[in-house]
Amino acid sequence: MGVSIAATADEAVAGIEDGSTVLVGGFGLAGMPFDLIDALIRQGAGDLTVVSNNAGNGDVGLAALLKAGRVRKVICSFPRQSDSYVFGDLYRAGRVDLEVVPQGTLAERMRAAGAGIGAFYSPVGAGTPLAEGKEAREIDGRTHVLEYPIKGDVALISAHRGDTMGNLVYRKTARNFGPVMATAATTVVAQVTGIVPAGEIDPETVVTPGIFVDRLVRAEARRLTVQGAR
Repeated sequence: MGVSIAATADEAVAGIEDGSTVLVGGFGLAGMPFDLIDALIRQGAGDLTVVSNNAGNGDVGLAALLKAGRVRKVICSFPRQSDSYVFGDLYRAGRVDLEVVPQGTLAERMRAAGAGIGAFYSPVGAGTPLAEGKEAREIDGRTHVLEYPIKGDVALISAHRGDTMGNLVYRKTARNFGPVMATAATTVVAQVTGIVPAGEIDPETVVTPGIFVDRLVRAEARRLTVQGAR
């Protein structure tokens, strides 16, 4: 079954269920799938577990989803920064749970899901509170902790361009987590700034092959800055 090209972002996120684990691309504002997140807020799914690099910026994107009360748990590597006040307020009020995962481990846990790896040992976090309750093993004289894959029900990612077969290319740092998330979710939804006919993207430049992409929608690029950080 090939990629489905949606007419709108709302159509692209249709069917996402309450309680889903949603992988959200982006490194701060870079590569954030804003249109898909806004559509998910309109769609109404709640009790979500969101996996992303950080816990939102200002009042836009992922922070807007949190502010709407749709997120039960955040799994991320960097929850606390000057403009992540929406998450901070919710967390202190006990309205959202948090699992902190070191950034490289976060990426590798999703890569493991996409590669069919059952679990892996990593030295990152050994001897810290992040390793509490995890199986540990000494490998080559160094303590490693056992980490399990993170698999999403849905991945929402942003790419630069896509073709009608779903192949994606990214622009600079907007690439970040999108490629690994695209391999780790049951349903992958990508927003792109342009959709071209199959064959117009040089196969040597394709980062995410279309076999991983289920839905594609065109969305204008946004250049956002966050105001009012506190």
